[in-house]
Amino acid sequence: MNRRLPLLLRAIAYGLRGGFLIRPFVIALALGAAGGVLSSLEEQVPTLGAWVPMTLFPSRQDPQVAQVILSAIATSIMTVVSIVFAILLMTLTLASTQFSPRILVSFVRDRGTQWTLGVFLGTFSYCMAALPAARSLPVAFVPVLTVSGAMLLALAAVGWLIFFIHHISQAISVNHIVDRIARETELVIDDLMPRPRSRLPPMNRELPAGEVPILNQRSGYIRFIDVDQLLYLAKSWRIRVHVERQVGQFVPAGVPLLLVSHEDRVDAMRTDELLGAFDIGPTRTLQQDVEFGVIQIIDIALRAISPAVNDPSTAISCIDQLSRILIRWLGRAPPDSLLFDPPHVPRVFVPWISVEGMLDTAFEQIRHYAENDFVVSLRLLRAISDIGGTLRHDDIRAALLARARRVTAGCSERLGEVDVTRLQERLAALEVRLAP
Repeated sequence: MNRRLPLLLRAIAYGLRGGFLIRPFVIALALGAAGGVLSSLEEQVPTLGAWVPMTLFPSRQDPQVAQVILSAIATSIMTVVSIVFAILLMTLTLASTQFSPRILVSFVRDRGTQWTLGVFLGTFSYCMAALPAARSLPVAFVPVLTVSGAMLLALAAVGWLIFFIHHISQAISVNHIVDRIARETELVIDDLMPRPRSRLPPMNRELPAGEVPILNQRSGYIRFIDVDQLLYLAKSWRIRVHVERQVGQFVPAGVPLLLVSHEDRVDAMRTDELLGAFDIGPTRTLQQDVEFGVIQIIDIALRAISPAVNDPSTAISCIDQLSRILIRWLGRAPPDSLLFDPPHVPRVFVPWISVEGMLDTAFEQIRHYAENDFVVSLRLLRAISDIGGTLRHDDIRAALLARARRVTAGCSERLGEVDVTRLQERLAALEVRLAP
C-alpha cells in the first residue's frame, strides 16, 4: 500500500488542482483566518488602530458603524459571488455546446477563475470572522484596522470583478481556448518526452509474450501509468510485465490489462500492487495522454467545419495549433517502451502511441470532413509542410507526405478545377521539400 501512495497522491492532486475547490477554499480560509486573527490582535494591542488615518475611518467610538460596514460588505460580496457563478455556468454551457464537452477540463483548471472565486469568498470570510469583534457590550470596541482592511478588500474585489469579466470575455474566444490546450499539451510532452528524437531508427526489440493475464478490475480510461513502480515490482519479483493497453485507451473491467510471467510468483496481493500502478478513471486527462490534447483541438475543428456551424476560420486556428503540438511531439524521442533491470534483462513493456497513430489522430478526421472546404484543406497542406520542414527523419517525412497526398486526392473529387490545381501545386512544392 505504501508503494501505491505516490500514485494515489498524484491522482488526487491532479483532480483537485483541476476544479473550483482547493484554490478558492485555501484563499477563503486564509483571508478568514486573517480577519479573525487581526481583530483579536487589535483588541489586545489597541494602538494598532492609530495607524489608520482619521479621514478613512472617523467613527472610532461607535461599534454599530463597524458592524454596518462589515455586514454590508459581506452581503454585497455574496450577491456578486452568485453573479460570478451564474457567469461561470453560462460560460461552461456555451463552451460545451459551441466547441466540445471535453474542453471543460481546461476551463475548470483556469487559475484566473479560481482566484476570482477565492478573492470574493475570502472577502466574505474575512468580514464574517471580524464581525463578532465589533461590539457594544460589555465594553465597546471598534476594530478600526480590521474594518479598514475589509474596505480595502472590497475595493480589491471590485477591481477583480472587472478583471474577471475581461478574463471571461477572452476565455470563450476559440483562439484562446485552443492556445491554452496546446500549451497544456506541450507541458505534457516536455514531461513525458524530455529527450530529442534520434535520427537513428529505434531498435526493434520485443518482450517475450506473457503467460498469465491480469484482468482489469475497474472500467475506465488509463490516465497514468507509474512505469517506475512497474519496473520496481518486476525486478523485485523476478517477473516480466507486458502492459496490454496504452495511456488514453478505455479498458473494460474483466479485460486483460497486463500479461506477466511466472504465475507462481504473482498472488492476489501482488496482483493488486501491479494494478495499483495504473490510474484509471471515467475521463481522459493530460497527465500522460498527449493524444487527448490533440483530440480536444480536433473536436473544436470538426464542429467548426460542420454544415451547422460552417466556421472555417476556427478550423484553421485549430490546425495551426495542431502543427505546433506535432512539431514538439515529433521532435522528441518517444518514452522507452521496453525497460530493462538489470541491463539486458527485459522486465516491463509499456505501449505508447506510435507516429502513425498520432498522425492519423491529428489529420485523418479533419481531412475527411474538409474535402469540400478548399481553405481548410490548403491549410492542412501548409501545416504538413511546416511540420516536415522541422524534421530530418525520412520515415516520418514519408508518412507526412502520404497524408498530404490523401488531402489532395480527397478534394479532387469534390472541388472545382481551379481549387484542385492550387492544391496540386501546393502538393508538388511539398513533395520537393520533403523529398529524401
